[in-house]
Amino acid sequence: MPRRDEDTDRFTVARADLVGSLSQRVNDERVLAAMRRVPREEFVPANIVSDAYLNIALPIGDGQTISQPLIVAQMTSSLQTRPGDRILEVGTGSGYQAAVLSLLVHEVITVERIPGLTEEARTRLSRLGYHNVRVEQAVEELGWPEDAPYDGMLVTAGAPELPLALLEQLRVHGRMVVPTGPLGMQDLLLVTKTDTGHETKNLGACAFVPLVGRGAWPTPG
Repeated sequence: MPRRDEDTDRFTVARADLVGSLSQRVNDERVLAAMRRVPREEFVPANIVSDAYLNIALPIGDGQTISQPLIVAQMTSSLQTRPGDRILEVGTGSGYQAAVLSLLVHEVITVERIPGLTEEARTRLSRLGYHNVRVEQAVEELGWPEDAPYDGMLVTAGAPELPLALLEQLRVHGRMVVPTGPLGMQDLLLVTKTDTGHETKNLGACAFVPLVGRGAWPTPG
């Protein structure tokens, strides 16, 4: 159902207020400008749309979440994208993070393991005009190796340790932001691929749903 005009105005104000608060923590105007343009209310379930601009993660069904806006801003900023980049996102969810990335780079390829979320995100992103995003159904192998290497990679689910299969899909000097560690309590890592291996910077504590696939956590059930 289309949003009423008064709802659109309310969400626009709430979005501006949220991004204004994020600017106190994230000093990256390109990322903040992108987040001002992406309607987060379109990426959350209708029954909690009034919470769309709270700075919290929200459930989107199937045990998955849309990330906290501050985490989205921090992860996106840490990637240090360039307009010509091709970025891989692992864990599409509702498609919000991919939409933000799409305004900063040439192309986003995003993979999602839950078929219902894959189709919903594909339809939603197309409807909203994010035509430089390609949504693919994930398989057991992590990432999307057939289109590698990527200039950057953003992983929106927590792995038990650095997924080497994803690192292999990254271009030399490319950057990956990935949560790693025990279930429910991870460290957010910035990994830069080098000619001889990789360098890692810890960006702080975080909590993400588990990354599922070969080289990560096993499939539930």
